[in-house]
Amino acid sequence: MTEDGLFVGTVWCSGPWLAVVFDGTTFDHAATFDGIGDVWLRYEERATRILVDVPVGLVDGETDRRRCDALARDVLGPRRDAVFDPPAREATRKRRFPAASRTHERKTGRDLSQRAFEAREAIAAVDELLQELPEARDVVGAAHPEVCFRAFAGRPLDYPRDVAAGYAERLRILAEYDPDGPVTVQQVAESTDGAAIDVSDVLDAVVLAYTARPASDRLRSLPSDPPRDATGLPMRLWYRAETALLES
Repeated sequence: MTEDGLFVGTVWCSGPWLAVVFDGTTFDHAATFDGIGDVWLRYEERATRILVDVPVGLVDGETDRRRCDALARDVLGPRRDAVFDPPAREATRKRRFPAASRTHERKTGRDLSQRAFEAREAIAAVDELLQELPEARDVVGAAHPEVCFRAFAGRPLDYPRDVAAGYAERLRILAEYDPDGPVTVQQVAESTDGAAIDVSDVLDAVVLAYTARPASDRLRSLPSDPPRDATGLPMRLWYRAETALLES
């Protein structure tokens, strides 16, 4: 994978998708989309890397566990509740919670959380994109914004993302990583054109884009040698840091 082209951080905002785009190391633009398929259609010709904030690689049976989620909780410390276990692949296709919950429990032997169920459509949309378009697998990967912030900060964060102190903490982390970080956040917020996007989602998209773009620190993953799901998708979470968060 080259360091030329576009580098995109994309988050699902409980409806629209927000994409933050760097052209090389320079912020280029931000845009909102109705679906992840629209994001792919817009950037497929030029994108080198697209990081999304939903899981890639899903479990299908009781013996399958996503180690990346457990590792993410370990590195987040007090912010560990930000990570949920995604539904089993078949459960993401269920429209009602009881059916999804029964399917997930039958497949994995574990309970399905309400948070995981609420994200099922976004998770299924990314999974379907990667199943139907194999060429997207070399470009699209998963990253958890809280893990990315944790990696840039070099320490566990003190406050959750959805309180004022959490916003200030994350903005300060971006500013320390890149002095232009706060300006980028403002430009992205101004690009949402009144769409129903929270400021915390703007921060998440920006930190994913900074993680995706080329930099002196290394792009790493939890775990470093990820297992693959039944369809061959690696189950990992990308982050960028000079040294590994864990020996995984």
